[in-house]
Amino acid sequence: MSATDTGKTPSEQIDARIAELNDWRGETLAHLRQLVLEALPQVTEEWKWRGVPVWYQDGMLCTGETYKKAVKMTFAKGAKLDDPSGLFNASLEGNTRRAIDFHEGDAIDEEALRALLKAAAELNASTGRKKRAG
Repeated sequence: MSATDTGKTPSEQIDARIAELNDWRGETLAHLRQLVLEALPQVTEEWKWRGVPVWYQDGMLCTGETYKKAVKMTFAKGAKLDDPSGLFNASLEGNTRRAIDFHEGDAIDEEALRALLKAAAELNASTGRKKRAG
């Protein structure tokens, strides 16, 4: 993980963003991040687009965006993933991405999300693209 112009690693920047939010969005982002790291121990964290956590493994997996009323986890190749638990609830119209919007008080189906994360990593690995885009 490389340091950015702020002198912080991407992981440190994500930590700072979680602390800065200081509400349910920070708690939710922290929880989602924990699930990503548990499901995919080899994942790489990046900090993109002026404040968006991005997770990579054999290519981009997903982002963790925060908005006033939602924390959005966007899967880069979500349209190609099976979603038997019906987690995807946003960005459903596109041909590539799919997202999950989490709102205050929403329960997170941890088992289904871990399975979706693993499926995304397997899809990236199966495409033969071993370099991280970034």
